[in-house]
Amino acid sequence: MTSPAQTVILGVAGTLLLAASMSGQQQPIPYSHKTHLALGLQCANCHANADPGEFMGFPAEGFCMSCHQAIKTDSPHIQKLAAAAEQKQPIPWQRLYELPGFVYFSHRVHTQADVACETCHGPVRERDVMTAEVEHSMKSCMACHEQRQAPNECGTCHEEQF
Repeated sequence: MTSPAQTVILGVAGTLLLAASMSGQQQPIPYSHKTHLALGLQCANCHANADPGEFMGFPAEGFCMSCHQAIKTDSPHIQKLAAAAEQKQPIPWQRLYELPGFVYFSHRVHTQADVACETCHGPVRERDVMTAEVEHSMKSCMACHEQRQAPNECGTCHEEQF
């Protein structure tokens, strides 16, 4: 049996864990998706679909500087970005979503099927700080596949083991 005090402690701990997971990864350079998307950029402008296209990449520091060599140059964050670009030092962006190694996921397949980025990544256009706020589980993926009448066989997302 759980005492009322244990229940309260578990509830508080759960709330703190949820709040911590929703707070977003600390990025090496602050980046507002809300600001950049409001300026007319699209997700694929910065997140290139690298060949063979299974994962969307992070922008290289030099790519950011193609705009920021003239925009907000007095910002300490942009100066940090400029120094990294000059030294050809990659920015260690932190991934918010990481699928297990036994799951096959292709951004290319999903973008070609007109699955909006927000479907899996949440309301990006509203976020100054990104958080992992959309569940990425087998259950959530299968529900989406069912709703879109997409293949739901095991081999669609998992390498079949013989």
